[in-house]
Amino acid sequence: QGQLKIAPAAMAARCRHAARFHHIHGTNIRLDASHTQATRVESFANGLCFSQEPLAPGQIFLVEIEEKELGWCGHLRVGLTAHDPQSLEVVPEYSLPDLVNMGDTWVFAITRSHNRAVVEGEEAQARGRPWEPFLLIARVRIPRDTLVGRSRPGRYSHILDDLYKMNVLPATARRSRIGVLYAPQPDGTADMHIVINGEDMGPSARGLPTTRPLYAVIDVFASTKSVRVIPVDYGFPSLQTLCRLVIQKHIVHRLAIDGLDLPPLLKSFCQ
Repeated sequence: QGQLKIAPAAMAARCRHAARFHHIHGTNIRLDASHTQATRVESFANGLCFSQEPLAPGQIFLVEIEEKELGWCGHLRVGLTAHDPQSLEVVPEYSLPDLVNMGDTWVFAITRSHNRAVVEGEEAQARGRPWEPFLLIARVRIPRDTLVGRSRPGRYSHILDDLYKMNVLPATARRSRIGVLYAPQPDGTADMHIVINGEDMGPSARGLPTTRPLYAVIDVFASTKSVRVIPVDYGFPSLQTLCRLVIQKHIVHRLAIDGLDLPPLLKSFCQ
């Protein structure tokens, strides 16, 4: 009771339709023709974007950082709002604090240390190994491979990356992937989860209303200049992806892939 169960096919169809930005956005944002890329063209603020549709329970809205801009402090801000973007008289300049101060909005800045709402006495949940093919949140299974942003392998990348086996990027790096979703709870409310490069950060906010539509909020703020929506397939991971996970699990570091007796294209894919 109270657990979330959604058919993968239905979720996949909904996600393909909703993986776009709303036509209502901040004054410094320019969308491409497909409404999947949002770029802040001036200043460091007025970069608010919303999902085109309200999210379904367990549906992740995932973006990849495409471009950074030097000279500003602060990074991408992500969350959920119960305000229909169409109803806003003026799009706020900032998600924090302007949109949040309007109420029924939950937004967090993405940093190298992540937000987690922990109830007193609650223990941290195990997040699973990074090479496991699925991320499991409230019985929603999301293939992890799409969620993970990866750096391009370089000469010293196996030394510099903390998670070199999976080539995982820091949260605020270019090509990093960040998503937000909500998971209904038995008491009728929902927890908001932020997912960074395939890792569930745990509940960032609790007590969200499930009786109102909830839109994703993406604030292209400060040093983040451009992001792109990444469609998420809720079906099974491909055999190619599963093979890559097995290879990555058993190598010492990424440079070792070059020494494997594999076709060049497969080596590139594994790296």
